Amino acid sequence: MVRQSTEVVRERVLNAAADLFDRYGVHAVGLQRVIDEVGCGKYMLYREFPSKDDLIVAYLRRSCQYWDQTLDSTRATTTRPEEQLIELVRTVSRQVPGTRGCPLRNTYAEFPEHDHPARQVALEHFSLVRQQLGDIARQTGAPEPDRLAERILLIINGLYSPGHTAGPEDMSEISVTLARDIVAVETGKHPTRDQSGQRAEAR
Repeated sequence: MVRQSTEVVRERVLNAAADLFDRYGVHAVGLQRVIDEVGCGKYMLYREFPSKDDLIVAYLRRSCQYWDQTLDSTRATTTRPEEQLIELVRTVSRQVPGTRGCPLRNTYAEFPEHDHPARQVALEHFSLVRQQLGDIARQTGAPEPDRLAERILLIINGLYSPGHTAGPEDMSEISVTLARDIVAVETGKHPTRDQSGQRAEAR
């Protein structure tokens, strides 16, 4: 029971911190504000997160898990690597509206110190995402898979930018169309939809 209670408290603190960090930025939110939001004592928070850096790292690692879930769900929609890249862009374009962008990218920008643990977590994530996209791109048979992966990553990074001005529907449509065009150019294949609504490759 004690362990379950600890897990519940940890999740409550993480949820509150994530909401505050997402809305105001990491530097603008102190631990006391998180404590007030959760309604717990300092002891309970510091028991789970001895320092603010520990809380920030946990917040970022959970964001990494969300990305992994997004990637897994995208892969589950189609076995075709060309479509996986396009669907990943589509999924991100639907997740971003109403948010301040990517927590990892936002936090990375807040910490210029190269040795800060938050920056290290973000850098590890960026490297992993580039590797994941590269792995999918290589499965497409594209002559230059790394270039394909970088172009898809550029779209995703643009979607996560909080400064874009397009509306949610326009942003999704534009980004997916761009991803589809890039995949077609880089692979020589033209992913499309057949009349039944199932994704297929145009021949």
